[in-house]
Amino acid sequence: MLLNFTLAVKGYPLTKARNDLRHIQLLNPAAFRKWQENKRWETARYHFEHNTVYRSLFTTAFPDNWDVLPVIEKKHLQGNFDNLLSAPFRPAEIYVGNTSGSSGHPFFFAKDKYAHAMTYALIADRYAWHGLKLGQKQARFYGIPLIGRSRQIELAKDLISNRVRFPVFDLSDAQLSVFLKKFSNTKFKYLYGYTSALVLFARYLLDKKIVLKTVCPTLCICIVTSEVCTREDMDILQSAFGLPIANEYGASELDIIAFTDESGDWILSEENLYVEVLDQSNRPVPDGEEGKIIITSLHNRAFPMVRYEIGDLGVIERGAKSRLLQLSGRTNDVIQLPSGKNAAGLTFYYISRSILESGGSLREFIIRQTALDTFVFDVVTDRPLSDSEVSGIRAAMKTYLEDGLILEINRVEKIERPASGKTKHFFACLP
Repeated sequence: MLLNFTLAVKGYPLTKARNDLRHIQLLNPAAFRKWQENKRWETARYHFEHNTVYRSLFTTAFPDNWDVLPVIEKKHLQGNFDNLLSAPFRPAEIYVGNTSGSSGHPFFFAKDKYAHAMTYALIADRYAWHGLKLGQKQARFYGIPLIGRSRQIELAKDLISNRVRFPVFDLSDAQLSVFLKKFSNTKFKYLYGYTSALVLFARYLLDKKIVLKTVCPTLCICIVTSEVCTREDMDILQSAFGLPIANEYGASELDIIAFTDESGDWILSEENLYVEVLDQSNRPVPDGEEGKIIITSLHNRAFPMVRYEIGDLGVIERGAKSRLLQLSGRTNDVIQLPSGKNAAGLTFYYISRSILESGGSLREFIIRQTALDTFVFDVVTDRPLSDSEVSGIRAAMKTYLEDGLILEINRVEKIERPASGKTKHFFACLP
């Protein structure tokens, strides 16, 4: 498989990761809990000893009580990138990515090659629950940079991973018709993508009284990600696609956090992550009660993802297979445009990259659509945006959406967050 070969050539120890994952999964429940406890302490201590930024969050010596370890927020990881790496890692030796997630906090992150290989091993394991193998033909409803080196990188990833990308920037009926034709002449194995984009495609199919499985009989499952999939969304997807739906909850800076199994249970990825739920004072809440989701990456030695606050509220239940029972947040509205075109709210992630990848001044943002042609950017920045940066946003809006849109920049001290603790990228505030 081309993906495995490419990763192996780049030095990612995939065979070791697969073997280690299998060994972890064969532990009995008591042995697994002991392994996980040792692993989280080992990881936290490593970063305390090898990462000055992480160590600066402590007011005392390294404690022996897990609950007093600092909770890391994205703002703690938005400084000089080289300073954020734990010794002895350097950017050339590791996997480096950037994300704004769905919370509107852009930042760069890193994984050492073993941790990244463990991510791939886990994805392969979860896909196998549903009869999938990495490298099988994927229909990907996702964003993609439309210009520059970033676009070429994503296209190369698509080629290596055997996936066809259906960009979500234009979800008009005319474009969805083009998408449907692609399914009629391509042997896709599964769909993967943003919930909102897939639901729009599903509604189009329902209006046309078409079941996608009849158009593309090789399809076996649809995997939704990045946004909450409600029960209503699930029903629409199943009806329109004629397929089972798997729900992926993940974060690129971490891993798959939870994935639905064959029975529909949302299983936590405890082989790679330690998941906690805390109250607003950072105290643990009992299983079955809602709180902030806090995650420790058990294998990542390059970057201090220890008790990391991802920005969602959720409910978990621990057991032989610990489950995510409820997730709050991660929804984005659909963008409606004067031309009649629709686009996914996460389109604004790609628009934000014009700032994220250049000046590095952007800390947080949300976008409010106040009229069909008017978008207000509330931004938290280290300095006022330059004329060229504003021009870059306007150009990106034209490229990703359409011409003639009005942009208003509103620089603020703080983004007010809703009670859920999660701020969407995009809010449609149309009259």
